Amino acid sequence: MLLEICATNIQSARIAELAGAQRIELCTGLDLGGLTPSYGLIRAACHHLSIPVHVLIRPREGNFTYTEEEMEIILDDIQFCKEIGVQGVVVGALTHDHTLDVGLFQKMTEVAGKMEVCCHRAFDYTTDPAAALETLIQLGIRRVLSSGQAATAESGVLLLKEMVQQAAGRIQVMPGAGIGPDNIRFIADTTGAKEFHLTGKAKVVQQSGHGDIPGLEWWYWESNVAIIQAAIDALK
Repeated sequence: MLLEICATNIQSARIAELAGAQRIELCTGLDLGGLTPSYGLIRAACHHLSIPVHVLIRPREGNFTYTEEEMEIILDDIQFCKEIGVQGVVVGALTHDHTLDVGLFQKMTEVAGKMEVCCHRAFDYTTDPAAALETLIQLGIRRVLSSGQAATAESGVLLLKEMVQQAAGRIQVMPGAGIGPDNIRFIADTTGAKEFHLTGKAKVVQQSGHGDIPGLEWWYWESNVAIIQAAIDALK
């Protein structure tokens, strides 16, 4: 069993490694579904961590259908990750009819080169998940992060189980969304998946004499050793 922790700051990434996570997905803007982190954060993670760092490549919030300018940004970000030694990138793109954008996927994998490529939860918006999974396999994508096209992985366990069975080891199906120590064993047993994605986060509160301003709150999320270790223990 492998545990991937989604980290949005360098503290979380280091905590996740300390807690026993085997891989980091580095991103920012979790409240927006995850966005590409800064180059500085990517460099810091590569410098300070000994476990693999995978970087989410998503240039903006919202849908996964991109303009030519956004495609150029995506490819530039992937190139940067490759140049500084990132082990993998997490990508996704759809056409207007909610199928995988095969042309952009081919460009992304070409730029990625030897880096591992994972398809992110853009997959959960595809109209035919079985066909989309076969397309990812044909493209040589290593894994797909999915909630089973539901709000949480626990709600989507039946589709996730079907995906794992269909994949038959040709691609890793990695459940994610709403996973924690209390349900990870159930999701593992039900789906047969071997890799899991979670934040393991807790709120860090900094006291202040002022009230919070929206977007400028005095608290932030940080990965938590106890939560991550509890999830690891639940998988044993």
